[in-house]
Amino acid sequence: MRNNSSKLDNATLSLFQNVNTSIAISVIYMIVTVINLVGNGLSMWLLIFRTTPKTASIIFMINLTLTDLALGAALPFQIAYQLQGYHWNLGRGMCSFLTLVFYTNMYCSVLTMMAISIDRYLGIVRPMMFRNIKDKKIIAVISCLFMWGLVLSVLHPLMTTDLTFDIPELGITTCFDVLKKDMLPSVLAWASFLFTLAFILFLFPFCVTTFCYVSVIRKLGKDSKTAQKERAIRLAAIVLLVFTLCFAPNNILLLTHSVLRLFYNKSLYMAYKLSLCFSCLNSCLDPFIYYFASRDFRQKLRQIVNMPSQSGGDSMKMEQKDSLYTTNCAFEGQDRENNEQ
Repeated sequence: MRNNSSKLDNATLSLFQNVNTSIAISVIYMIVTVINLVGNGLSMWLLIFRTTPKTASIIFMINLTLTDLALGAALPFQIAYQLQGYHWNLGRGMCSFLTLVFYTNMYCSVLTMMAISIDRYLGIVRPMMFRNIKDKKIIAVISCLFMWGLVLSVLHPLMTTDLTFDIPELGITTCFDVLKKDMLPSVLAWASFLFTLAFILFLFPFCVTTFCYVSVIRKLGKDSKTAQKERAIRLAAIVLLVFTLCFAPNNILLLTHSVLRLFYNKSLYMAYKLSLCFSCLNSCLDPFIYYFASRDFRQKLRQIVNMPSQSGGDSMKMEQKDSLYTTNCAFEGQDRENNEQ
């Protein structure tokens, strides 16, 4: 285990002493915290108490909101850490726990958005698949539990390793800002860990999500009204924006920084730190996903803010039931439209 600052590169030491950067990151975290707690608090209230029935899509949205609220609750600790000049004084266990919350939010969000995209794809592009399955809500709950289990099992080293790092010459103890080689037992273990994060938990879901939304837009472009297609495009744009703006930079830089730090004694620490900051923005954008993905959520929100409701013809066919994979109503509605044409 490395326990001295002599092996830290100058860029990392410089960042720890850069007050302006610390304040700027703290301000971003403060803004994200307020938007996160207000937006996702309202979303959770709408999804749990005002949205019925609790379809599979709603269950996925509740799961996504839960991870966002957990991040919002953890951010004040990160803000305090930044404002104290990267000094962590809450102990090793709390450092590991809050780090786990950060990365669990990211990867559970990635997997949940992939699940929502598959839901839209199967309901709109493949309406006949799994139409006879009755326990769609149970499948959604099991899927959410599987996501949490997968992410927590991959991130398990974060809970079993001391993520703090003492820097005597600066008089600070950092929290997950200095990577330790002994967090994992071997180079192979590190390779497996980084590969799983970058490719299994990010790149694969990103490819699946992109495929699903492109297919949905193409399908609606042929069979649906312009308003339906426009809403599908907005939903796809927001989801892909979250991936490219929030998740992609952090995963790419985490992989690159880890390799450089572990094997070449170099780093991209400044860029990685900023990308971690931007990764939290996903919790502010997720409520927009609910708005475009669920007609019921959209109508309830419009009622609260006294906005006029849109006409029923302006809603997506899939939103008539808004359930996992397909519904007879959505399929029959498509047949009825084709017959009228």
